[in-house]
Amino acid sequence: KIIYMEEKYNEATINRPEGDRPVDAPVVLIDIPDFIKQLKKEKAWDKNDRNAITVFKNDKMRVILVAMHKKAEMTTEHPENIFSLQVIDGKVKLHTSEKTIEVREEQLFVLHANIPYKVEALKKSIFLLTVVESTV
Repeated sequence: KIIYMEEKYNEATINRPEGDRPVDAPVVLIDIPDFIKQLKKEKAWDKNDRNAITVFKNDKMRVILVAMHKKAEMTTEHPENIFSLQVIDGKVKLHTSEKTIEVREEQLFVLHANIPYKVEALKKSIFLLTVVESTV
């Protein structure tokens, strides 16, 4: 049985005029080096401590490419979802009440739902954040 799904696209915005791109389809190719170049060219990268772009999104999962300047932090007090973070470039520190770990290039960590955390960039860092809806 073939199941047809509707393809979904992000639309261009003032900040991202070339923003039209598929974010959900039967097959989505994500060109990470091109997205990294895009993130670093945008004004948000120069003005803020981070910049991010959602490269895949459906009702169960999101994949976000995140670029953070040194000392930038990302904190969640009430996380409801499971997530993984894979460092592509740089080094981050994950802080939870259970432990603190450093995660460097080509490493990945997974964190279950309902564990408050803070991610701190120890230097300029780029990572893929994958958020999966928790079934709990």
